[in-house]
Amino acid sequence: MRRWGLLLGGLVGFGLVVVVGSVFRYQQRQVAVHAAFPAPDFTLRDLHGRVHRLADFRGKVVFLNVWATWCPPCRMEMPSMEQLHRRLQGKDFVMLAISEDEDGPAVVQRFIDELGLTFPVLMDPEGIVPGRYGVTGYPETFVIDRDGRVIQRFIGPENWNSEASFQYFARLLESGHGTSTKAAGESAATGG
Repeated sequence: MRRWGLLLGGLVGFGLVVVVGSVFRYQQRQVAVHAAFPAPDFTLRDLHGRVHRLADFRGKVVFLNVWATWCPPCRMEMPSMEQLHRRLQGKDFVMLAISEDEDGPAVVQRFIDELGLTFPVLMDPEGIVPGRYGVTGYPETFVIDRDGRVIQRFIGPENWNSEASFQYFARLLESGHGTSTKAAGESAATGG
């Protein structure tokens, strides 16, 4: 009887590994499929009620992060996003964090205050952005070039405070256009 329990436990564990691996492979394929496409426009309000339309940032490099306060990996990467934002502030760089929280602005504002975040946080209670961008989970980040094209997609948390990440965005800002579509793990956040 005990043997059967061990065998069954092993099969369940193996099945879990296969499922997790399949999800990871699917997400990586999604990255490849969705690079270099026109960034779908949207209009959302920030925590202060100001309206932000993506099209208004044409001509700038846009860092678009989709996240939620209840997502531990999202919470983990936010401080490094703040550091990148501060390093690139004043250049033709815009960082937008799109909150998918359904509990309202008060929950998000508390989180923003706790971490001392200074970049714009937009509320998306209807989930407009994930549907338009094909988001597969949180956090997910899209880099939009000056011409309004998504040129890079990052699935999962990244260390945005790395020198490699800073150099990636500095090159995009210097080039005038976003022609670089190198893989995320090779060039930007992971420092590889």
